[in-house]
Amino acid sequence: LDKDQDGKVTEEDFTAWYIQSEEKIRKEVKPIFDHFDTDHSGTIDHTKVKLLLTKVEPSVTDDDVKEAMDIMYQHGSRDEITFDEFSDWYIHSLVYDRQKKKAEEELTESIWDSVKPPSFEEEEEEASSGGGNGCGICMAYTKYLLVLPIVVVLALTVPDVRIPKFAKYCYVSFGMSIVWIGVFSYFMVGWSEIIGNTMGIPPVIMGLTLLAAGTSVPDLLSSVIVARMGEGDMALSSSIGSNIFDILVGLPVPWIFYTALPSKPNTVTIDSDNVWISIFVLLGMLLFIVFVIHWQQWKLTKTLGAMMLVFYFAFLVQAIILELPFENCN
Repeated sequence: LDKDQDGKVTEEDFTAWYIQSEEKIRKEVKPIFDHFDTDHSGTIDHTKVKLLLTKVEPSVTDDDVKEAMDIMYQHGSRDEITFDEFSDWYIHSLVYDRQKKKAEEELTESIWDSVKPPSFEEEEEEASSGGGNGCGICMAYTKYLLVLPIVVVLALTVPDVRIPKFAKYCYVSFGMSIVWIGVFSYFMVGWSEIIGNTMGIPPVIMGLTLLAAGTSVPDLLSSVIVARMGEGDMALSSSIGSNIFDILVGLPVPWIFYTALPSKPNTVTIDSDNVWISIFVLLGMLLFIVFVIHWQQWKLTKTLGAMMLVFYFAFLVQAIILELPFENCN
């Protein structure tokens, strides 16, 4: 580590060693290997090798697995691979090179990079994707200007713990993130209500459409990520658990704080005569979704995804019909 032999290890020296350390890579891969070595024999077969590689690098193909098995083999059975064979191959493979490049980018990446305007290379890519009419560049700058205020505020108030020297402030980053979620949610709800009143749309409809979509985007992204990693059960349970958390924690906690204030009433009134109908319809759809998943043999298929979208739009249609006619705000 101490390349200049001055008795000190600089951050640059440690970063270079940390990225290139084979021992670090082996320690990261070993728990994953042991997870698939269910019989504790110290070896895994072709099927488990594919699952392991998919866990480490989701973009791995069947051809990559076959080629890797041939290269990994050193001795013993060709149908089984030991951890030493796997780790030796992994360290010198393209998969490792991709992971190493990703680690280098993560160590050099900063949230302030998002504050910078789109680069010249990005403009060329956007222009080519927009057919050369400048539409891509316009979209890139529009997106940049829309998110710039949020990125600047977060960059100034939330420590970027991806930078090694700021890692000790991880709890501060977590706390500030929760604070900003509350602030953004407050303004989002208020502005949505103003828009709804202006357009004559009841708050219930705004909550079922705009607010529900806005607050569910993180759940959607996390479900997509884990589903692409092959963790379908985690993707589904995350969505269900998130909604249960919203109902049993997200609703009562704000109500408790609201009613605890001396200047506020002791109860919170739900201003919708049809909310109970929506709740029972939601419960019915939940049972129907379980039936459909069972019909698809408990696998997340395209047919299942399409049917869930149909259920969602059907729920929105019945909720809107129940709230008709809309009354304009005076």
